[in-house]
Amino acid sequence: MRRGRWASLALGLLRLCLAQANFAPHFFDNGVGSTNGNMALFSLPEDTPVGSHVYTLNGTDPEGDPISYHISFDPSARSVFSVDPTFGNITLVEELDREREDEIEAIISISDGLNLVAEKVVILVTDANDEAPRFIQEPYVTLVPEDIPAGSSIFKVHAVDRDTGSGGSVTYFLQNLHSPFAVDRHSGVLRLQAGATLDYERSRTHYVTVVAKDGGGRLHGADVVFSATTTVTVNVEDVQDTAPVFVGTPYYGYVYEDTLPGSEVLKVVAMDGDRGKPNRILYSLVNGSDGAFEINETSGAISITQSPAQLQREVYELHVQVTEMGPVGSPAAQATVPVTIRIVDLNNHPPTFYGESGPQNRFELSMNEHPPQGEILRGLKITVNDSDQGANAKFNLQLVGPRGIFRVVPQTVLNEAQVTIIVENSTAIDFEKSKVLTFKLLAVEVNTPEKFSSTADVVIQLLDTNDNVPKFDSLYYVARIPENAPGGSSVVAVTAVDPDTGPWGEVKYSIYGTGADLFLIHPSTGLIYTQPWASLDAEATARYNFYVKAEDMEGKYSIAEVFITLLDVNDHPPQFGKSVQKKTMVLGNPVKIEAIDEDAEEPNNLVDYSITHAEPANVFDINAHTGEIWLKNSIRSLDALHNITPGRDCIWSLEVQAKDRGSPSFSTTALLKIDITDAETLSRSPMAAFLIQTKDNPMKAVGVLAGTMATVVAITVLISTATFWRNKKSNKVLPVRRVVRKRPSPAPRTIRIEWLKSKSAKAATKFTLKEKPPNENCNNNSPESSLLPRAPALPPPPSVAPSTGAAHWTVPTVSGSLSPHPTQPPPKPKTMGSPIQSTLISELKQKFEKKSVHNKAYF
Repeated sequence: MRRGRWASLALGLLRLCLAQANFAPHFFDNGVGSTNGNMALFSLPEDTPVGSHVYTLNGTDPEGDPISYHISFDPSARSVFSVDPTFGNITLVEELDREREDEIEAIISISDGLNLVAEKVVILVTDANDEAPRFIQEPYVTLVPEDIPAGSSIFKVHAVDRDTGSGGSVTYFLQNLHSPFAVDRHSGVLRLQAGATLDYERSRTHYVTVVAKDGGGRLHGADVVFSATTTVTVNVEDVQDTAPVFVGTPYYGYVYEDTLPGSEVLKVVAMDGDRGKPNRILYSLVNGSDGAFEINETSGAISITQSPAQLQREVYELHVQVTEMGPVGSPAAQATVPVTIRIVDLNNHPPTFYGESGPQNRFELSMNEHPPQGEILRGLKITVNDSDQGANAKFNLQLVGPRGIFRVVPQTVLNEAQVTIIVENSTAIDFEKSKVLTFKLLAVEVNTPEKFSSTADVVIQLLDTNDNVPKFDSLYYVARIPENAPGGSSVVAVTAVDPDTGPWGEVKYSIYGTGADLFLIHPSTGLIYTQPWASLDAEATARYNFYVKAEDMEGKYSIAEVFITLLDVNDHPPQFGKSVQKKTMVLGNPVKIEAIDEDAEEPNNLVDYSITHAEPANVFDINAHTGEIWLKNSIRSLDALHNITPGRDCIWSLEVQAKDRGSPSFSTTALLKIDITDAETLSRSPMAAFLIQTKDNPMKAVGVLAGTMATVVAITVLISTATFWRNKKSNKVLPVRRVVRKRPSPAPRTIRIEWLKSKSAKAATKFTLKEKPPNENCNNNSPESSLLPRAPALPPPPSVAPSTGAAHWTVPTVSGSLSPHPTQPPPKPKTMGSPIQSTLISELKQKFEKKSVHNKAYF
């Protein structure tokens, strides 16, 4: 018995505990590729746009309780996603970059209010082709000997692409297909093409443009391919591959009877054909001298070793060999030239150069670069002389060296002359290109078989002058700065270079122009910045344009143009014309509100409209972009509008808001009073429709009335003028005839008034408006006429002489009276008068009189 009782008690307690237990919610695991569940093995491309819905958390609660979703991240990591706690929609809120972060750890949780279940998930970021190849270890410069074999490797470029797959593979090719070089598309090794050669004497530098291109891939749904370029500078190194060259060939020498042993007969001159790295040259006699002549191995001067009387032949044919000495002293290239020496009794003196102190074979001069065309080098005092007589003393002068820079005068000399060197090409004498110019002055006899000759070195040291103008690296500089940038903010840095040396190469900067008042420039660095007191406003001036000048110490300058654009900042809220606006709405037609935002650019000056408060709230709709307000489609008549209004009012007060689209956004509210009528009321009289339309703008009605009065006055003036001139022409005075016609009194009109004003609508239904018939004199003195002012009479016709005074404007009014409304329905009016017309005229007059207090210029 006791066991049965304890068992029943335990079973009851177990049922009670199970009834009070609340099981925890859990996520659904929908597997790989699913877009909803618990984000298991979820991956996301890195080019997914921010704001995209990327996943939906999905779970359930065993008891069916409402559940909420949450997602969190490590405090040191970015919060890449946000989740809708109710629906579990996960949205991307931060840009993804696989190269910086290839996986994202997050903690997702689900809760039923009592239990919270959290899971740690890893979201894989997959690659998109968003990276371009990038060359590393630039710049690329290499030195290659000119005798490198065809097909040899010259250099290797390397570019990396941080993408994976085909987007990360890089291939190389040359931009110029006609280059003597080729590049391996996979390794980036630059080679000399088969059959191609390099020649230092023809081209000393080659510029090779290499393009690196990735394998392409998808980015934002499109196939894209990125590329990058670099330039490899290949400097050609001169090698000893050209034989020496003799200057002044053919060579002839003469020995006279008075020639002394050891005397120089002639001099041969040779130069290494490799100008880049010329070798030392040694001269030697190969054969033909028979011991009578010898040559100086370094200077090339041939001298006689014996007395002329001891010579056995009249003509000696010598062969002079010139040998280049390599860097280690070993012989290299050689060349041979024949030299003819005759033994004669005459012409025993070659041309000789003299300086101020005697014979001289080297002359030096310092001069400024770019001398005037045709200027004489007066610092050189050179005299040339041949001591022979007659035809043996006639010789030619010439300059050996860079051509076209100087010329020598005279070119033909007999016996002796002063040598003059004249500037022929001033542009080529440039300190920045070459600081030293070297020439050889060569004198060669003309009519002698020996062709005696002599040489002298002319060395010119160039001095730098201020011959260059500072040049900007760009003719235009474009900059953008926010309009709220503080004073002293940096805008843009300009750079100009003057290749001159010393003080002439120093550049100072300045700015000028109509747009330069708010800016300053550092005179040395070229940094342009705003004035410390400058306050920029894109709404006042959005763009500035001025000039920057780079000037050296002697005033040589160049100019570049600077364009500065102010970036608009949302610093103006939208503004309504009035804080309280009144509009009249006809059923079926909208009314429009408008607010103006004075910001300069979109979206800061784009305005959205909304109704922030209305009671009841389901009467009006508003177009957020245009500001048009209309009644909802369910309201098609005034009766329907009255049914939802406790007071049966037709004037509504709405609070409308204008909000711009800038960041941060600004908004402004205004109170809008809408007077609602229908088309049937307007159709009763055109005048009533016009007054309804001009109710919010009384000046429009005044303008129409004033125009009508002006037209009547003009017609009256024309008629009076025509009558006056007709009577004057006929020289007759016509009697004035006055015909007075009595207008019949119209029948009194009694019409029930349906007021549209919100607070007086109920009281107005007890009265009717009766218009008093005008008398013949248009003078109404009845007591009722004092309710409204009498309309003034038309002004008299103007005189012939023009009036200089300002026209006096008057406003017509309408008189009327109110009488109690009879209990029985009023009879249908027989006249075409409209009570709305009279009522609106009175209302218009009251508004007009109130405005006249503030603005008397209209009256």
